Amino acid sequence: MEKIWLKHYSEDIPPTLDYPDVPIVHFLEKATENYPETLATIFMGAIMTYRELNDQVNRFACGLSSLGIKKGDRVALLFPNCPQSIIALFAALKLGAIVVQNNPLYVERELKYQVNNSGAETMITLDLKMMYPKIEKIRHETCLKHVIVSSLKEYLPFPLSVLYPLAKRKYIARVSPHAIQFQDLMKKGDTLPSVSVESDDVALLQYTGGTTGISKGVMLTHHNLVVNAIQCMSWSVGIEIGKERLLAVLPFFHSFGMTVSMNFPIYVAATMILVPRFDTKEILSLIQKYKPTMFPGVPTMYVAINNHPEVSKYDLSSVKFCISGAAPLPLEVLQEFERVTGGKLREGYGLTESSPVTHCNPLEGLVKEGSIGIPFPDTACKIVDVDTGNKELGSNEIGELCIKGPQIMKGYWNMPEETDIALRGGWLYTGDIAKVDEDGYFYIMDRKKDMIIASGFNIYPRDIEEVLYEHPKVKEAVVAGVPDAYRGETVKAYVVLKDGVTATEGEIIQFCTENMAKYKVPKIVEFRDELPKTIVGKILRRELVEEELKKNEAH
Repeated sequence: MEKIWLKHYSEDIPPTLDYPDVPIVHFLEKATENYPETLATIFMGAIMTYRELNDQVNRFACGLSSLGIKKGDRVALLFPNCPQSIIALFAALKLGAIVVQNNPLYVERELKYQVNNSGAETMITLDLKMMYPKIEKIRHETCLKHVIVSSLKEYLPFPLSVLYPLAKRKYIARVSPHAIQFQDLMKKGDTLPSVSVESDDVALLQYTGGTTGISKGVMLTHHNLVVNAIQCMSWSVGIEIGKERLLAVLPFFHSFGMTVSMNFPIYVAATMILVPRFDTKEILSLIQKYKPTMFPGVPTMYVAINNHPEVSKYDLSSVKFCISGAAPLPLEVLQEFERVTGGKLREGYGLTESSPVTHCNPLEGLVKEGSIGIPFPDTACKIVDVDTGNKELGSNEIGELCIKGPQIMKGYWNMPEETDIALRGGWLYTGDIAKVDEDGYFYIMDRKKDMIIASGFNIYPRDIEEVLYEHPKVKEAVVAGVPDAYRGETVKAYVVLKDGVTATEGEIIQFCTENMAKYKVPKIVEFRDELPKTIVGKILRRELVEEELKKNEAH
């Protein structure tokens, strides 16, 4: 397809960019060299310059090396946004190790799967009860050799560093003497081993349901990460290197947060204001106090700010621009947020397999309601027919979105067949149903066939259905995303019980709560005598979704 969207690039955005042949850790080293005293992080009042951050990374890399961690080894992380999450990630990457990101909300079974699937022998986490104890419970069922534990107090300012353990005792776990202390590894020296890390080496295994709904590790190379950060930079018209501040509330363990809230700000030597979890009042206070110029997020965050009863009491005028992703951004949300802050809010699009950002509405120029915008520099896109994937469609014809570019993944970890399905002829087949208009603006008509996006979380029905089928009273179950005014979508389970038994909605929800991360748990359970199926017995999930849409329209 001809890149008709290029006519909507502002004069500051070139259609193609130069990408250095370096590992992603080069960004941190360059920021340290050019802006050593610029603040790299602000975390609960504690500050760290780029010089200090780079020193911490080097020291921790020496510590990991002393454990025998080497190029190609998988190192798993379990962190919210905090200084340790950045230090551990870049230290592992300096050794040529492959980082496996994990969501702190995962329950044991989810963590066990990712650790075993990746072959990670090292896990680095916090001593919080919601994190460390999970690792100890699954350790004997995995290939883990080393569990490294840190405490939030280690990177808090005085007196919080002293008061935190006292105030938060109920949240802090007792750590086994077999665990390795994060700070002990910092004392192993500062002479890094010589490791040749190539740009084509795998940097991350970022787990996702992918385009077919089966959980798998997306192999993102150093080059993929370097490219996407530079592409984000090119889109950020008016940015000042070494002078910006970014509110890093999007979780780093998610590909969106990793790129736009960590790699991109490090590339431009910006200050990252680290936020472990989203709380509306806290976010408003942080914006007023630290004056971030950039605030990437998901629509529910902007909705919460717009609707906060005291929003007018806060000065939010420092915010220059925000990129929203992971779910559709309603026009009224965009307009109200821009009114409240005076900044610009733009909707973008991406997926884990593309590092993740591929499209965005321009900061300067034409913005179209309901559109994910236009492709980034060096990114080609086309719409193909759903049935064969071979016929390219024209303007405003609906089909599958395919993407080609230097930010596209290397493939799925140890899954060559799944890789061949997703990557064909150099194109990533996204599984998203879309169209492109005559100006080159793209629109997502339907998300991946089964995936649910609730409050920015990607939720795969199969994960939930497997748990539901373990319930002794459940005969059949299917899960679908239904419209929700706040979350965008929410999870609904349709359940057929075994003959002669009864169950309540609360009973099913409680069972799910005990066996999966909270954000995946169904909010609604509907009991049915039977589920709609095809002639060969496949449950028609889409039919259930269409029923819900009709109900909404009727109301």
